[in-house]
Amino acid sequence: MNKEELVNMIAAKTRLTKKETSHILDALTDTIMETVADGDKVVLVGFGTFEPRDRKERKGMNPQTGQPITIPATTVPAFSAGKLFKEKVVESL
Repeated sequence: MNKEELVNMIAAKTRLTKKETSHILDALTDTIMETVADGDKVVLVGFGTFEPRDRKERKGMNPQTGQPITIPATTVPAFSAGKLFKEKVVESL
C-alpha cells in the first residue's frame, strides 16, 4: 500500500476529504520523525512504539576489497509493534 491508497482508505472511513486526510497524515509522520530525531519515543498504545536505538561500533568488511573496516556507532529509528497490532497480524494469517 502506498500513501495515496492509505489516504483513500482513511478518507473513506472518516468524514474528511482526501486533502484533509493527506495533511493529517503528513503532520503525523512529520511529528513522529521530529520526536524520534530529538531522542524521544512515540507510543501509540496497541499500535506500537517508534524510538531511536543506538547501534554500537562493530567490525565489517569492504565487499569490494575484502579489507576489514570499522563501522562507526550510530543511532537509528526503530519500530516495535504493539500487542493488538501483533494479534491482528497473527489472526489474518
